[in-house]
Amino acid sequence: KRKRLKNVDTCMRVLRSDMEDISKEQKKIKEGQRQVREKFEAIEVECEQLRKETNLIMQQSASTQIRLVFMFQILKARENQEFDKAAQLTCGLRKLIAS
Repeated sequence: KRKRLKNVDTCMRVLRSDMEDISKEQKKIKEGQRQVREKFEAIEVECEQLRKETNLIMQQSASTQIRLVFMFQILKARENQEFDKAAQLTCGLRKLIAS
């Protein structure tokens, strides 16, 4: 009977030790998951910022393209001595730049 109790007691100690080890591992896993989640959220924020910056650059690029087209047309009109057309285009360019 004593031997049996000793075996049960030994088994219980081993189980408790195993449970403590498992608990520690679970805490490590949870901490790892938390860190991964934080990194992922930081990456999402950075991606959103990059999207905004990319959109802004695209808008600026489109605006620059339109201005260049106006300038080229103004030069062409002056070259062809179409001064009225050049004046209209210049006025249009000024309005575009002002807005």
